[in-house]
Amino acid sequence: MPTPAPPPGRQGIPTPPGGHALWVDPDELRQVHVSPSASLPVSEEISAGGLVVDDDVVPRAAVIARRNRGGRLEWCLPKGHLEGDETPEEAAVREIREETGIQGAVESHVGTIDYWFTGDDRRVHKVVHHFLLRAVGGILTVEDDPDQEAEAAAWIPLDELESRLAYPNERRIAHAAHEAMLGRPTWTHVSSSITTHGSSDA
Repeated sequence: MPTPAPPPGRQGIPTPPGGHALWVDPDELRQVHVSPSASLPVSEEISAGGLVVDDDVVPRAAVIARRNRGGRLEWCLPKGHLEGDETPEEAAVREIREETGIQGAVESHVGTIDYWFTGDDRRVHKVVHHFLLRAVGGILTVEDDPDQEAEAAAWIPLDELESRLAYPNERRIAHAAHEAMLGRPTWTHVSSSITTHGSSDA
């Protein structure tokens, strides 16, 4: 079977330095690589969490530290899957209480992180709803985390969160929450696509 010629105007297009060719012979593509994710089943996951903020002179949010897949300790926002017929708001309150020990009351929705990742046997479309909560009780602790993923919890001033949180998407959520606390309500929707194996860190 003859090799198809590049589409008109694509002859002689160089490969960008350190990148991929802008046009690839489909016969070569079939011989070299067929994406395994193309045939994987797709599942949907919904989680919720966010920032529970105290009424200190300098407002602080309770965040947790957990290990990523590489074993490094990273600071992130408390969150987790919805259980049963929970609403995202109810799940956020429960997950934050379990992972930080702090009981919160939902003030507002501040953002959604929407992304894809690839596991060993499926592609996952994950949506994580983040809320701003006001701390109404509890003591900072990770002892009640049923999954034992949180290794530490800490109160971090809101204006320091963007430099402390490990994930860019969560830093954007923290910025949106800080703006809301300053009386300039904002809403952010963050989308990204990542390919990895195992569960997501985000």
